Amino acid sequence: MMPLYSTERGSLFLGDSFELLNEDYFKNFRNKINLIFTSPPFPLIEKKAYGNLNGQEYLQWLSKFAPLFGDLLAPDGSLVIEIGNAWEHNSPTMSLLPLESLLAIKKGGNFYLCQEFIWNNTSKLPTPAQWVNIERIRVKDSFTRLWWLSPTPRPKSNNRNVLKEYSSSMRNLLQKGKYNSGRRPSQHNITEKSFLTNNNGAIPSNVISLPNTSSNDGYLDYCRKNKIKVHPARMPLKLAEFFIKFLQMKMI
Repeated sequence: MMPLYSTERGSLFLGDSFELLNEDYFKNFRNKINLIFTSPPFPLIEKKAYGNLNGQEYLQWLSKFAPLFGDLLAPDGSLVIEIGNAWEHNSPTMSLLPLESLLAIKKGGNFYLCQEFIWNNTSKLPTPAQWVNIERIRVKDSFTRLWWLSPTPRPKSNNRNVLKEYSSSMRNLLQKGKYNSGRRPSQHNITEKSFLTNNNGAIPSNVISLPNTSSNDGYLDYCRKNKIKVHPARMPLKLAEFFIKFLQMKMI
């Protein structure tokens, strides 16, 4: 069970996503969707209240969405899918199932892999508890991957929409108008004017560090007022906002 949200019409659909996407309503959007941003349940060993599969059952379930996503996306549209890490049962070793899922989705939707993103959850609790807290043989697993895929190698995108504020050192450099130019050990040749153009911000990296500690947003307020159980696997709004802006979608 995954809710589907359409930003174009502000529509919310609650039910089995696979069944909903196969309904006639969504056939009207074939090759018209600019962005599909999704965070399906992860292939976790322990069952969650919202339901999650594991092993080959999970792989088969997730991969069947790939051709549906491919049919819905515009020729220059994008699919951004979050797939978290998973561990082997009763073993301090990582599962390859998340990577196998990516390959299955890429193949099933005939997608190009545009880029890998990392969401570093700076507020993540130390887990898996057995290996991190009790036996102390691993460090905490604090990130998930977001895979950016598309039917084309050049989907609609613009990193000027997600520029970061310049650091104090960069602002000083622009003010002084000079710096240590020349060839670096990396073999990059930095000319005397390479960094003197003010682009109104720095290009962000593909590692996005955000906490997930919100306790007073619109979703939580709505749940409290309507006595609805809060979903335990939420993400910060700024994470979705980054991709909406980057992939040239309009914020509503």
